[in-house]
Amino acid sequence: MSIWSGIADFLGSFSARTGLAGSLANALDPDSWLPGGRDAAFTLALVALSAKMAVADGVVTNSEVRAFRSMVDVPKDAEQQIEKLFGLAQEDVAGYQSYARKIRRLFADAPETLEHVLDGLFVIAKADGMIHENELEYLHEVSGIFGFDEARFEQMLAQHAVLEGADPYMVLGLSPDASDEEIRRVYRLLVQEHHPDRLHAKGVPEELMSLTTARMAAINEAYSTISKMRGL
Repeated sequence: MSIWSGIADFLGSFSARTGLAGSLANALDPDSWLPGGRDAAFTLALVALSAKMAVADGVVTNSEVRAFRSMVDVPKDAEQQIEKLFGLAQEDVAGYQSYARKIRRLFADAPETLEHVLDGLFVIAKADGMIHENELEYLHEVSGIFGFDEARFEQMLAQHAVLEGADPYMVLGLSPDASDEEIRRVYRLLVQEHHPDRLHAKGVPEELMSLTTARMAAINEAYSTISKMRGL
């Protein structure tokens, strides 16, 4: 069974008011997601925070919704539940900080999973070609709530930056005076970290592996640039 079918079964029907959908408060509460499995919790976290990012600047647009759908292929039988949840999260009076704090608790034992949720938000934020000021502020605050320090956020921003000329050392999380061996070692670790098997073990559903494609491309490009500069 696909992750989307699982989520559809877990949420239930909004029209028939079954499952979590029988209580809107429960459907929107991250504390109630984990019984559906870590894959479901990961995906619902991404849906909810994506919806909240869409209203972070006080103006609801369809751009983030389109970005989410272009990034995540939701099958027909799960569209109603996901779109309904997306809309409810946009309308919910609770701020995104509340969602982010509960999601952090949800994955307290798996900070790598939180990082991949943030990855997905970066992808959605830059879907129109750039990360806007309000989106950057949103991502920065969610990153802090998730427990990432400033250096880690700056590294992720560099990995997702759409502007040309991003510092390749920053992308790899290294200083320019790092040794050749250290550069090779860190690059190998990053490649291992983004291997599909490792990601799935962290709770990233197979259907959402594409979230890390852009980030891995930036890591490869950064290593290639440094290798050329140093003659590695």
